[in-house]
Amino acid sequence: MFRKYFLIIFVAFLLVFNIFLFYTDYQNGHRMLTFAALDIGQGDGLFIESPSGVQMLVDSGPIHKIMAPLAKVLPLYDKHINAIMITNPDADHIGGFIDILKNYDVDYIIEPGTFNPSKTYATVEQLVVEKHVKKIIARRGMKLNLGAGAYVNILFPDRDVSTWNSNDGSIVARLSYGNNSVMLTGDATQKIEGIILGENPARLLKSDILKAGHHGSRTSTSSAFVKAVDPNYAVISVGKDNKYGHPHQEILDTLDSFNIKTLRTDLLGTIIFKGDSLDFKLK
Repeated sequence: MFRKYFLIIFVAFLLVFNIFLFYTDYQNGHRMLTFAALDIGQGDGLFIESPSGVQMLVDSGPIHKIMAPLAKVLPLYDKHINAIMITNPDADHIGGFIDILKNYDVDYIIEPGTFNPSKTYATVEQLVVEKHVKKIIARRGMKLNLGAGAYVNILFPDRDVSTWNSNDGSIVARLSYGNNSVMLTGDATQKIEGIILGENPARLLKSDILKAGHHGSRTSTSSAFVKAVDPNYAVISVGKDNKYGHPHQEILDTLDSFNIKTLRTDLLGTIIFKGDSLDFKLK
């Protein structure tokens, strides 16, 4: 009797397992570009997956905030992330990388070259060394190939920013896949937006989505920059009832003046876009 039940259970397991494999193969064959602003509270934590399955985290929010929202876009069995990017070394951008580096295999880390004296930053850098993660210092003109025609183009820093403050030295990059594009701004200030505007024609800045700089602070997201990027959506990664008053009303007014739909993680939670090479859609 036991053998009979064991055989039935075993056959049922094989059936479920084969359905899982078929579903996984189907998903892999029909992947789209995924861009998600994770609900990590007051900070930035962005997830990118290219159609080829290459995965990148751009910032990771404060410490101990990344794992639960990441599970919404990354299967629990997947313990490998191809690259992580630190747009600036402040705690609200890098804290979660402590958990990531402890729990995932990571191939590359991209940094701006700025420094933070905090214990959090020191811990992240120590784990990078211990885990043998290859480090890249971002510079304008670098083109990160995510596979299947998806790229991340570095727009800033365009120089050595090792002595700059963290926000002025923030990485700014543009994710592109076919007709789809996302402007990734970190905490870049209006000063840096001005440099980028002076170095690039508008056609290279136009993006479907603008990740608003510095959580919607008035220090970023100038009218001139918004006009050049000309997005359909603005995503603001921000914590509910945060002590900084982010997003500032004047930034919301600027975005509204350009008829841009504004999406906020404090109001909507994790925000996910998916798209083929022709079209991005909010999920």
